[in-house]
Amino acid sequence: MGKYFGTDGFRGEANVKLTVEHAFQVGRYLGWYFGSPHRRANIVIGKDTRRSSYMFEYALSAGLTASGADAYLLHVTTTPSVSYVVRTEDFDCGIMISASHNPYYDNGLKIISGSGKKIEAEVEEQIEKYIDGELGELPLATGEKIGRTVDHQAGRNRYIGHLISLATRSYKNTKVGLDCSNGSSSSIAKSVFDALGAKTYVIHNEPDGTNINRDCGSTHIETLQKFVLEKGLDVGFAYDGDADRCIAVDGEGHVVDGDRILYICGKYFKENGMLSNNTIVTTIMSNLGLYKALDREGIRYEKTAVGDKHVYENMCENGHCLGGEQSGHIIFSKYATTGDGILTSIMIMEVMMNKKRSLAELASEVQIYPQLLRNVRVSDKEAALGNQAVQEAIAAAEQALGDDGRILVRASGTEPVIRVMVEAETDEICAKHVDAVIAVMNVQGLVCA
Repeated sequence: MGKYFGTDGFRGEANVKLTVEHAFQVGRYLGWYFGSPHRRANIVIGKDTRRSSYMFEYALSAGLTASGADAYLLHVTTTPSVSYVVRTEDFDCGIMISASHNPYYDNGLKIISGSGKKIEAEVEEQIEKYIDGELGELPLATGEKIGRTVDHQAGRNRYIGHLISLATRSYKNTKVGLDCSNGSSSSIAKSVFDALGAKTYVIHNEPDGTNINRDCGSTHIETLQKFVLEKGLDVGFAYDGDADRCIAVDGEGHVVDGDRILYICGKYFKENGMLSNNTIVTTIMSNLGLYKALDREGIRYEKTAVGDKHVYENMCENGHCLGGEQSGHIIFSKYATTGDGILTSIMIMEVMMNKKRSLAELASEVQIYPQLLRNVRVSDKEAALGNQAVQEAIAAAEQALGDDGRILVRASGTEPVIRVMVEAETDEICAKHVDAVIAVMNVQGLVCA
C-alpha cells in the first residue's frame, strides 16, 4: 500500500484524510497523464450518494478540465457501471467516488483503468508523488484546450440494458426483495428487476446523503432477513454503498453469503460446461465449509490475499471465470472485471430459474463452519502483527485447532484495524481463541482505547 492509496483506492474521512485539494490534484494528474499535445483525455466519473460525493465530483472535474481533459459525468451510479462504461466506450480511465461499505462521513476515489480494472499501482505511486510535490507543477490548459464537463447519464442507461440482456428467463411471478443500502443501487436495481418481470419489493432506496449503509445493506443483513419473512418473498438481495457486493437471503430468511454464492454458481457452471479450468478463485477468508463442498463436487479452487483486486488478478493470469469473497464481491469475468452486486443477483436468479430450485435448497449443500471475526482498532498495525507475544498466541491457537479449524490474523487494508478470525466446530471454540489473541494485544498495550 502507498501513502494515500490502499487496497481499494484513496479512502478516508472526507476533508480530513481525503480532502477536496486531494481530489483536485488527482484530477490534475490524470488529465495530464492521459492527455497529450495532440489529444485530450476522456475520463468518466461516477459517484455514490454520500453528501461529500458531490463535492469531490466537482473537485475532480475541475482538476481534469484544468489539465485539458473532458470529464464525463455518470452521476449517481455503481462502481461496476463505471468499469463497464470505461471498457465498452473507449474512455482513458474512470473514477468512482465512494467509500463502499464505510459510513457516510468517509469517502474514497477508486481509479479504474481503460480496460475496466483497478488502475496499476505504478500510476497510483505517481499520483502520490504529485500530491506530495515531488513532480513539480503540471501545465495548465488554456484557451480552447481547457476541458469540458459532459453529462453522460446515457452510459449508465446502457449498463442497465447490459444487465437486463444477461437474463435468459423471465422473473414473472417471482417475489424479489432488494435492500439498496441507500446507496448507488437505489438508482438502478429496481428498474432491472422490474424489466425482467419480477414483483420487486425495495427497502432503503431513499438516500439523503447521510444514511448510506446506516443499519442497512449487505453489512446489516438482518434488516433484509426480517423484510423477506414479513413479505413472504422468494429471495432477497442486499448491496453495499457502491453495489459491488451482494449478500442474498433465501425465502426462509437465511443468509447466503459470498462463499455459498460461489458454490451455487460454480456448481451450476460446471454442470453446464461453463467453469473454466474447473476452478473457482477464493480468498484466504473463505470458509472451510466451502472447500469441503467443492472437494465433494470435484471442483478445484485457488486462494488469494483478501481483496477482489487480488481475486481478479489471479483470474486473469490463469484464465479462470469465477471468483470472489465471502463478503459478497463476486466476479464473473465473462461479463465484468470487478465485483458487481446486481450482476451477482442475476446470476443467482439464473440458477434458481433454470434448476427450478429455491435458494434455500441450493445453499443447503454447503455446511458452513462457525466463524468469528472481530476487528481490533490499534495505533500501529505493523507493530501489532509483529509483536512476539501476539505471534505466540496465534501459534498456540493454530496448534490447538489442528485440522478442525483455523485462525487468521491480518491487517485491514483501509482502516487502522487488525482482524482476528477463527473457524472451528463450535461458536464456543471460536470465541475462546479470538478472545485469547485479543487479550494478549490488550496486555501488550497495542489496542486503542
